[in-house]
Amino acid sequence: MPSYTVTVATGSQWFAGTDDYIYLSLVGSTGCSEKHLLDKAFYNDFERGAVDSYDVTVDEELGEIQLVKIEKRKYWLHDDWYLKYITLKTPLGDYIEFPCYRWITGEGEIILRDGRAKLARDDQIHILKQHRRKELETRQKQYRWVEWNPGFPLSIDAKCHKDLPRDIQFDSEKGVDFVLNYSKAMENLFINRFMHMFQSSWSDFADFEKIFVKISNTISERVMNHWQEDLMFGYQFLNGCNPVLIRQCTKLPEKLPVTTRMVECSLERQLPLEEEVKQGNIFIVDFELLDGIDANKTDPCTMQFLAAPICLLYKNLANKIVPIAIQLNQVPGDENPIFLPSDAKYDWLLAKIWVRSSDFHMHQTITHLLRTHLVSEVFGIAMYRHLPAVHPIFKLLVAHVRFTIAINTKAREQLICEYGLFDKANATGGGGHVQMVQRAMQELTYSSLCFPEAIKARGMDSTENIPYYFYRDDGLLVWEAIKEFTAEVVGIYYESDQVVAEDQELQDFLKDVYVYGMRGRKTSGFPKSIKTREKLSEYLTVVIFTASAQHAAVNFGQLFLGMYPEEHFIEKPVKEAMARFRKNLETIVSVIAERNKKKKLPYYYLSPDRIPNSVAI
Repeated sequence: MPSYTVTVATGSQWFAGTDDYIYLSLVGSTGCSEKHLLDKAFYNDFERGAVDSYDVTVDEELGEIQLVKIEKRKYWLHDDWYLKYITLKTPLGDYIEFPCYRWITGEGEIILRDGRAKLARDDQIHILKQHRRKELETRQKQYRWVEWNPGFPLSIDAKCHKDLPRDIQFDSEKGVDFVLNYSKAMENLFINRFMHMFQSSWSDFADFEKIFVKISNTISERVMNHWQEDLMFGYQFLNGCNPVLIRQCTKLPEKLPVTTRMVECSLERQLPLEEEVKQGNIFIVDFELLDGIDANKTDPCTMQFLAAPICLLYKNLANKIVPIAIQLNQVPGDENPIFLPSDAKYDWLLAKIWVRSSDFHMHQTITHLLRTHLVSEVFGIAMYRHLPAVHPIFKLLVAHVRFTIAINTKAREQLICEYGLFDKANATGGGGHVQMVQRAMQELTYSSLCFPEAIKARGMDSTENIPYYFYRDDGLLVWEAIKEFTAEVVGIYYESDQVVAEDQELQDFLKDVYVYGMRGRKTSGFPKSIKTREKLSEYLTVVIFTASAQHAAVNFGQLFLGMYPEEHFIEKPVKEAMARFRKNLETIVSVIAERNKKKKLPYYYLSPDRIPNSVAI
């Protein structure tokens, strides 16, 4: 009788193992096996991190194995099990891999296909077509869109983390990590102590140093020592945590009536201000989005305020960016003066502090929350709803949305909800942060997520004219490496543009992102469909870059881009493409490390060895 060797790998995360009964059935082209209990005498099967092998003998030839069915039945108490993968050695000595990387809960079952990525058109056998269809039908019931707040991108229909499908919840280890990191952040930032400080005036600039008491590294120490200086202020717009607002000023706005006479002491080239603009030496950061946003009124004992500044900056003879004029609100007038470096020391410093405060609100709510977290969640939900696990694009993207929906759900529970941390600690709490997202959604475009286009649109693409913009330099290197990789993967599975256009699952994924994530706004520029391999590669680069590199640049994390611990792809050409991708990223790491050796203030946020795969890792 034919005999198969079945190897079963259990996950290594906490509580991944099980004591439940595990049954296996094989479905072949010519027949199906009986259920086989996978059990070895006097042995504790399916322990956390274990790889167990079993001999399974069947009564008759099964032909080509198409599916493996795993059933879990209760032994004592309900005991979830995380199955990484199954490999099958056939009677002829061939090996078939069945990736899983999913939880089996309760008395559940999972039906697995072999690990070869397949488009829907590649499935000609009825049972495989049926498996594909049922998987998506189940997922679409589990992953439902909901409007958390009017005007927001739609999010997952779950009120709290425990309502999420088990496969996208934090595993226990990650959940504990989240709680510890959250607690550690609160401890480091002395939130309760700050709340007391906020309710009374600060009497000394030394109070600022208290922020850095427990946050000690090369960057924080240098910022603490130099934060009052104009050079540091300008540098942060290029390479700080929010390097996406500064743009080249091509025309002085009427709402900022700055004259040459006002700023001539800052213009080192001795040229009129208008000529400096023409030569590309003037830059601007406009916080117009904050104009009219309601300040936090949740604490009646604390008056909080918001500004909507306009900051003009100048590239000096050393090619460094420095501020030369600040107007704290949008409408000029006697009650809204323009502050200058020539003003009294603390008047100018206070104006810069207001700008930095506004920059904080834009960074937290728009650059970070909306443009990485919420956008990545949209991609993740649409992926689960329309791309089966066998689809090559699912296999490509799943690592980059890992825990994204979970961390966003936690944020809606604890951070940006009513009475959450935003309400307690931010001047935009109490609803201002919601207003900001609603406004920013009207300006969110696909092209603004395409890194090279976004840089060029702000006039910041010239390395000669703006030589110290490391966010741009490193970001372009990483973008190109990702795009080269996605183009390789697309080329493996889509032999022509026609195959892209005819992939209905892909087109449904794209449409879901547009209709529900971007709320069907034509002005967003998000494609409702894609017809070419080149455009598909670009789109996939946007998804991966947003979730990994862009988030790292504005948040900074710790797991590595290009490392895929879950092996969803088994084909040799894709593994070779991954190896080339990792090699390209290693080269970028070396380039960045070499540059940073010469820098007093190194920039490493976009070094691939420091970029997490997703916004939640």
